[in-house]
Amino acid sequence: MNKTLITFFTVLFCLTSSVGWSETLSLKDLVKRDGTYYQKFQNNPFTGKIETSEDGMFYKEYFKDGKRDGKYEVYDNRDGTMVLLGSYKQGKKDGYWVYYDYDGTIHKGLTGMWKDGNVISD
Repeated sequence: MNKTLITFFTVLFCLTSSVGWSETLSLKDLVKRDGTYYQKFQNNPFTGKIETSEDGMFYKEYFKDGKRDGKYEVYDNRDGTMVLLGSYKQGKKDGYWVYYDYDGTIHKGLTGMWKDGNVISD
């Protein structure tokens, strides 16, 4: 009974410790080789979440097997206003991309549907 309890708490401690020590990576922590992103000093294509603050904007993006894949968000650093919401699939723009003006309205001239990296409708 005691060994089971000790094992349980050891595993629990290890799991919660790894979550507590995890860090958020920035795009600056990755390198691009042959169109694929890798974490610096790593040989496996990067999979995970990236958060980057640059040029007055805050970027949230996701990668799978070294390619952008999933939701892509851009916010204004000054007030947290969303500027862009889109998504990638295997490194290419895919789905509905919405650009917002600074007053929160949708910028109609830039918003549109994408498929395999190409605009298919505005």
